[in-house]
Amino acid sequence: MTQKTAEYRQPGDPTAREVIERTIRVDHAGEYGAKRIYEGQLAVLGRTKYGPLIEHMKAQEQVHLDTFSRLIGERRVRPTALLPFWHVAGFALGAATALLGHRGAMACTVAVEEAIDEHYRAQEDILGDDEAELRSDIARFRAEELEHRDTGLEHEAEQAPAYRLLSAAIKTGCKIAIKVSERV
Repeated sequence: MTQKTAEYRQPGDPTAREVIERTIRVDHAGEYGAKRIYEGQLAVLGRTKYGPLIEHMKAQEQVHLDTFSRLIGERRVRPTALLPFWHVAGFALGAATALLGHRGAMACTVAVEEAIDEHYRAQEDILGDDEAELRSDIARFRAEELEHRDTGLEHEAEQAPAYRLLSAAIKTGCKIAIKVSERV
């Protein structure tokens, strides 16, 4: 945490250790969910011309997940108890949106990555110099998530059926998942 954040800590606010635990826990859960979304998309679109593109994004998510899995062990952070739920929900979201076609899958990608961009940006803002390595990892992953968003936009995400409604629903779901996974 930054010095400023520590100075203004109020009763009931999380400690510096709790902030780091929540950060690692939620990011691990989110990267796990992202990997599962891409696996769901690949189950539907894997043999199409979009398969290699989705596989590339999934491979990047795996690197992110591997980093947070390592941090879970090194920092002795309890992972979210919701991983079994995210296992199913992530795959289902990826497969369901891919059943709408490549535009649906790309719309899902754009919505998820926009929510994650906001989430990672907030984390970068609160992490201090004492967590420079973690902040750097998050910044690098955020850049790759934005690359995924841009890829989705380049592949007609905004032309998906009911794009605005689909995007809003997915973003809302992501924000709820973030809040719940930080603590549970």
